[in-house]
Amino acid sequence: MEEPTTSPRTFPNWEQLYQEKSVETMPWFNPDLDADLEQALIPLQLLSGKVLDLGTGPGTQAIALAKRGFQVTATDLSATAIQLAQEKAQAEGFAITFRQDDILNSHLEHTFDFVLDRGVFHVFAPELRSDYVTVLSRLVKPSGYLFLKCFSSLEPGEEGPYRFTPEDIHEIFGDRFTVQSIEQTVYQGTLDPYPRALFCILQRQS
Repeated sequence: MEEPTTSPRTFPNWEQLYQEKSVETMPWFNPDLDADLEQALIPLQLLSGKVLDLGTGPGTQAIALAKRGFQVTATDLSATAIQLAQEKAQAEGFAITFRQDDILNSHLEHTFDFVLDRGVFHVFAPELRSDYVTVLSRLVKPSGYLFLKCFSSLEPGEEGPYRFTPEDIHEIFGDRFTVQSIEQTVYQGTLDPYPRALFCILQRQS
């Protein structure tokens, strides 16, 4: 039987999705800062600095981080998602740098104290994962952090994102990042019940 992490997946056209659907109806919409990220920041003494919200989508995580005083850059593959998120941030009075960007062919030139990936990595096919790790190791400052939330192998079925075990995360990221912790959690959003997820704290090796 083929492993869930390698069986083929199909995903929507992200630009079309954001053009046609309200962001509040999307499975990953969460108006609040991701609870696992919020719990991770204080013990790591990450209370300020430059951060990247990768795959910002509705922009809620970027805005929540800006509210906490971080200098936020937010990117998404979808230009429409970026436009909608930027309008929301401006309406709330937050200065966030929004950019349409493909992380696998990224034009970002800065490095960041930490990167939040809440749903990008787990849509990439296995052959693209090493490219992702290479790009992220360039974007995260030495000793900086990648906070990664992805679907867990405990989530039943094979629809939607790829699933991962903690061992998968160690194998995929271990050459460039030190795995600080991996917790079984849930992916907060609009689905009921919440999908099972891994929350991974990865520190870039110096």
